[in-house]
Amino acid sequence: MTPLERREAIVREYRASGLTQAAFARREGLNYSTFAGWVLKSAKPASVKSPIRFAQLRLPSSLPPPLAPSAALEVCLPDGTSVRGNNAQELAQLVRALRD
Repeated sequence: MTPLERREAIVREYRASGLTQAAFARREGLNYSTFAGWVLKSAKPASVKSPIRFAQLRLPSSLPPPLAPSAALEVCLPDGTSVRGNNAQELAQLVRALRD
């Protein structure tokens, strides 16, 4: 049995035990932090990297003047992407392109 298979078996045993993580780790003689990391990692689905998508943006020829640098805007998307700028219209178009 590989170390990874052993960890997966331990996590399965923990889930079937009905014990808290701390109690299970103590019972099995495991370092709690290490064991908690195994449980957390096993709960996350394997990450599937999606290809990067690009979109060409066409901005209108007449745009309102940008905001002063002190009035910079920031948009945080649910996936953790953060976009900053000082032109609300351009940021809105960029966010729409990223969400498509």
